[in-house]
Amino acid sequence: MIPFSVLDLAPVPRGSTSGEALRHSRDLAIHAEALGFHRYWLAEHHNMTGIASAATAVVIGFIAEATKTIRVGSGGIMLPNHAPLVIAEQFGTLASLYPGRIDLGLGRAPGTDYATARALRRALGSSDDRFPEDVVELQHYLGPLQPGQTVRAVPGMDTQVPLWLLGSSLFSARLSAELGLPFAFASHFAPDLMMKALEVYRTMFRPSATLAKPYAMLGINVVAADTDQEAQRLFTSQQQAFWNLRRGAPGQLPPPVNSMEGVWTPMEKAQVDHALSCAVVGSPDTVREGLAAFVESTQADELIITAQVFDHEARKHSYTLVAEQHAKLAASAAA
Repeated sequence: MIPFSVLDLAPVPRGSTSGEALRHSRDLAIHAEALGFHRYWLAEHHNMTGIASAATAVVIGFIAEATKTIRVGSGGIMLPNHAPLVIAEQFGTLASLYPGRIDLGLGRAPGTDYATARALRRALGSSDDRFPEDVVELQHYLGPLQPGQTVRAVPGMDTQVPLWLLGSSLFSARLSAELGLPFAFASHFAPDLMMKALEVYRTMFRPSATLAKPYAMLGINVVAADTDQEAQRLFTSQQQAFWNLRRGAPGQLPPPVNSMEGVWTPMEKAQVDHALSCAVVGSPDTVREGLAAFVESTQADELIITAQVFDHEARKHSYTLVAEQHAKLAASAAA
């Protein structure tokens, strides 16, 4: 059975604080490591009161310090917001402190709104055009010292931090294939081009010094509970949060409701259901069957699972149930 990993958006539940959210992330990472999850990734978002991981490299260090074996990384760092040298130094430092455990996933979006992107001093308009060159420059800083090289990442040089490209379109699929890098697709919120992106990546892939064959990881929303009804109730927090973001009113993660009837219109429901269509929500049996079907249809090499659950203990329990079903799927595959 393929590996399962965790994408933690460091949610800040309504009425909570960023400090509490980050301490919950640390606790969840310890829990995920004990359950056997392969990676624990955090994402860069800015000016969002419901997400606490804006200083992504700092949070990765906080998580890595509390764990021992699980890989910890970014899903992702929004590279157009930063000079490649700065990211090389940050992740070179992390790799020096936690060798063999740090991943660097890179995205090409700002991870925020237009005004905040300007406040980040991002060169709007043309920065996306530099993304391929910035990725190569970052690889250069994390690789061995070259003859005549005068600018070095210290720490960072020759740490060989594994790079991933993240995307929700065909752009990063093509670039990942061209550079021979692993590819992660954001199917957990942008499913439309998932199958086409996988096809592009796999058919265009060129082996590299770091990767001999394509390796694709897919994002998926999974909320597990003891019953289908309870899981659906827990999932309403994510449904509400996603629609709030879509209508330009992001905020802290809302508490679940027993029914979304009256919370949204039929059109809004259709839009959210489509965007979150890569989701498995239900009891352990429902989750096992849904994950097996998703893996079979996509032939993914790895799944990275996100769960926007309001109650911290319920979120931990969800990942416990997922790990149990992963073990059953692995046993079935071995048999």
